[in-house]
Amino acid sequence: MKPKTHIPCHYQLLDTPIGSLRLVSDGVALTKIEFPQHHSICSGETETSDATLSACAVQLTEYFAGERQAFSLPLNAGGTIFQNEVWSALIDIPFGELRSYSDIAIAIGRPKAVRAVGAANGRNPLPIIVPCHRVIGSNGSLTGFAGGIPLKTKLLELEGALLL
Repeated sequence: MKPKTHIPCHYQLLDTPIGSLRLVSDGVALTKIEFPQHHSICSGETETSDATLSACAVQLTEYFAGERQAFSLPLNAGGTIFQNEVWSALIDIPFGELRSYSDIAIAIGRPKAVRAVGAANGRNPLPIIVPCHRVIGSNGSLTGFAGGIPLKTKLLELEGALLL
């Protein structure tokens, strides 16, 4: 058996209008953003900021203040090749706009993979930065979101994608 390599796990809590977000990095890139009800622990983690976490905190604060519409951070979401294709397509959804799961499937060249797109969307470890909240059902309904539909609604209202 190969020995496990130790990957640093730093985290920082950030108070936001939607609750305390837990920002996690590997010391180089952002690896996870967790909503209040989903905070977890990784082996050997330390509550300490690093340059990535500091930049993320600043950019998220600007986003919630209505001063930022796109993010510029080093990301390491892990995931499969397919998941990364989906997550890349999510990043391409402009601020304040919505796409359906079908739209995303078409964008990645797999128009029949709508359910798989939904599954990948649901496993997105970097919500808000990788804007999975901008994906809705083909009938316009607000469907699944790790933070819950009320939180998805708040994010879409903040972006002007939904009328208050």
